[in-house]
Amino acid sequence: MRRRNNKEKDILDQGLDTIEQFFKEKVGLGTSFDLGIRKLNVLGKEIQIYYVNGLCDTLYIVEIIKELVNLNDKEKPTKAIGSLIKNRLVHESVDPVNTMDEVVDQVLSGLIAIIIEGEESALIIDVRSYPGRQPEEPDTEKVVRGSRDGYVENIIINTALTRRRIRDEHLRFEMFKVGERSKTDVAIGYIEDIANPGLVETIRKEISNIDVDGITMADKTIEEYIMKQGYNPFPLVRYTERADVGSIHLLEGHVLIFIDTSPSVMITPATYFHHVQHAEEYRQSPAVGTFVRWTRFLGIWVSLFLLPLWYLFVLEPSMLPAALSYIGPNELSEIPIIIQLLAADLGVEFLRIAAIHTPTPLSTAMGLIAAVLIGQIAVDVGLFGPEIILYISIVAIGTFSTPSYELSVANKMVRMILLIAVALFKAPGLIIGTTVFILFLTQLRPLNAPYLWPVLPFNPSAFTHILIRRPVPGSIFRPSIVHPRNKFRQPPKSDH
Repeated sequence: MRRRNNKEKDILDQGLDTIEQFFKEKVGLGTSFDLGIRKLNVLGKEIQIYYVNGLCDTLYIVEIIKELVNLNDKEKPTKAIGSLIKNRLVHESVDPVNTMDEVVDQVLSGLIAIIIEGEESALIIDVRSYPGRQPEEPDTEKVVRGSRDGYVENIIINTALTRRRIRDEHLRFEMFKVGERSKTDVAIGYIEDIANPGLVETIRKEISNIDVDGITMADKTIEEYIMKQGYNPFPLVRYTERADVGSIHLLEGHVLIFIDTSPSVMITPATYFHHVQHAEEYRQSPAVGTFVRWTRFLGIWVSLFLLPLWYLFVLEPSMLPAALSYIGPNELSEIPIIIQLLAADLGVEFLRIAAIHTPTPLSTAMGLIAAVLIGQIAVDVGLFGPEIILYISIVAIGTFSTPSYELSVANKMVRMILLIAVALFKAPGLIIGTTVFILFLTQLRPLNAPYLWPVLPFNPSAFTHILIRRPVPGSIFRPSIVHPRNKFRQPPKSDH
């Protein structure tokens, strides 16, 4: 974080005119229409109130000004006017600061600064009212049963949604300001007597060491700094917009990272299997949740390996048993099958991108047109074989069934690499490509957590939890991957 020189830090004791001139020259008072100043005379002393329109609750400011003006009728002039005003301010959050650097940072964050003539400290009052939407169910994490409130772009609302679900005195939210110019609020949330202190300290240190002008891209920028992700396509943290999902991970011992202006909360540490679970599994009975989970696992496997396997059987029909000899293209085309597969796979990606960029009223029409063009017409003209469209459609459904959007895109990239490997080397290409893929995931250790845990290293109990959605009364232990200080989620049963 950039710090101003000592002369600027000590400017609070140089008079109100000097302070006002500083705001005009350095901050843009009088130039920026949204930066304002209100001057009052209270008990013979001049008072200046600095604020930013649009980030403050006007009603709070009006009430504070009324209370200050009324002091002229209720109190007598006194030397301790600073203490008197602080005692009369009708607000729960009044903090003194001693440097202009802090005053400017807080005013630009939406708080107001009250500077009193003759006082060496300013009073900062939190009257923030950030523009934004109200909590609503996230589009990407919908459930049939469950809460309909989700995180929004306001960090205060997000921490409140979490604390509403965990009313524990050990729940902590530590606030940081990140970005030399953006000064974005970033908070880490954890339960003090559960979370691993080493993990908390590591995240705290990584956030404090971020030195950048701004993080307007919010959570993704923070992730790249903390995880040193580079060009690795696989997500190293889990994102969620559901307050219930974030809360349950806090109770397991994870650390949450909240970033103002972002509706997504980062869950750390996260393994590959954190990205393949969904809240819907825990909103149904254990049997139904397990069935949903297995169906989803099958969809993820299909999205990765169905196309490379099918293409391998097309190239090597002798590998197929007689009962499955019908698998393969029944109609040959002038276009090589590998080109058809890659083109059709990219076509589905075009559709996804177009759906994101198309206004909602037009998205349905766009989908219908794309289905006709890429489907029947493309087959009729011989661009794609019917089997190509069939398998690409199945793979697309498997891709969309992946709960994590980031993981689904990474899996798509791996699928295309495996297709090219099969085209070049046939069966050895698929075997070697899959092995390299698994080895690559094995060597990933986000925040020192093995990415393929509990498969590698193998943990039988945790692996059972991955395969089967256990009933909550039977889930006694917290996941060992986070090294919790308290490993019991509920008191162990006594012998009697």
